[in-house]
Amino acid sequence: MRITALKDVYKPTDIAVGSARSCYFGKHIVTPEDAAKWNKKNALLDSIFKAGHHTTLMHYHFTFLIEGVSRLLIWRFLHAHPFYNSEQVSQRYAKMKIENFTYPKAADKEKWREYYEKMFFYYEELIEKLTPVIEKILPKFKKKEAKKRAQEFARYLLPQGMNAHLYHTVNVITALRYINAAKALPEAREEGLEFVRQLKEEMLKIDEDLAPLIEFAENEKAVFPQIDIEKIKKRHNVKEKVKVFDIVDYDFEMNENYAGVLRTSNIFPDEAILGSFNSYIKLSLSADAQNQRHRRSPAIRPSLESIYKRDYYTPPVIKEVEHIYKKAVEFSYDFFEEQKEILGFGEAAYALLNAHNIEIVEHNDFQEFAHKAQMRLCYNAQEEIFDIVYEQVRQLREKGVSAADKFLPPCALRYDMKIRPVCPEGERFCGVKVWKLPFEKYERII
Repeated sequence: MRITALKDVYKPTDIAVGSARSCYFGKHIVTPEDAAKWNKKNALLDSIFKAGHHTTLMHYHFTFLIEGVSRLLIWRFLHAHPFYNSEQVSQRYAKMKIENFTYPKAADKEKWREYYEKMFFYYEELIEKLTPVIEKILPKFKKKEAKKRAQEFARYLLPQGMNAHLYHTVNVITALRYINAAKALPEAREEGLEFVRQLKEEMLKIDEDLAPLIEFAENEKAVFPQIDIEKIKKRHNVKEKVKVFDIVDYDFEMNENYAGVLRTSNIFPDEAILGSFNSYIKLSLSADAQNQRHRRSPAIRPSLESIYKRDYYTPPVIKEVEHIYKKAVEFSYDFFEEQKEILGFGEAAYALLNAHNIEIVEHNDFQEFAHKAQMRLCYNAQEEIFDIVYEQVRQLREKGVSAADKFLPPCALRYDMKIRPVCPEGERFCGVKVWKLPFEKYERII
């Protein structure tokens, strides 16, 4: 793993102290240069930090260039909260390479290398067998995309040990929370500790005055929450893969702010934030990695060990070559279950596939869900997450929620509001005039 921080003009502690002093300095703003020269800078910084006045540390953002980090750590740690921005290599659109895997620290590296090679063989075999299947389904102008689409479905056979590279931006307080929380990770803890070790080095290269704050973060206690998903399921009589409950019904006016490219509805919150609902969702690790990017749709994610079953997602398009898929998945579970006895669950979890099903409980307000529905009811969205969001909307409609008919793909909203172009995707247009279809007729083949 390698982390590099992009440098900025001002030090984070100078900005934090300058902003803090400006609140109480009547003559003029206290600049970062002024703060740097002030002889009581570090004393004030220490005082406000330990008192929990952390907004001053949110002005400065680190942008880290991260290479060689596992998908498991990204899912459990870097993308499991709302206070970040990432741009990472996509397994949907970029062909993966055998070299890019994380090995558990105490693992038999040769045995794990053989496992990764075997799963990569299945991944490539599935791409080869699926490409002609998908080519027959795609419209004529999309047939050249068949291999990329096959790649999108074959990625379900890639383990969580597959590495990624990404730009990752967080503010100072989030970086300090990373340092604190890494020791409580239920999975990939050793990798998480290495991540924060490098994180600390990069932070101190930029500002050595962060040292006492880093030390405090290292020493404060952190606890991973105990989440009883079975209790939640029993309370709400959950028997389905997706179930909506705890609905607060509140109608709102859908306007151009929702359908425009800038989504100005985020700047002008309206009555939509008063409506809300919770959902139980069973989904694959792959789909949840996409789901996490909706940072205003927070979810609780129990430790993988507490909800573990041999349970996996199979995309419908794989039906013709399901024997390859099933063989690969069963081989993977056999290896994982052997390794969890040797390494412990949290380290063996690198062997779990993208296809492995987990259970989460998600919360949405109507304003955020209106955005999520647009992104995920688009026919270009990942099929599994399309199906999940479609089912959430279907249940809201079935329960008579007054705002449910506003949760639509972007083309349908833009068409109703006479915004042009109707489809904002340009050359990525899916080929289906979805805006002319009633909601009940939405159907994804792939």
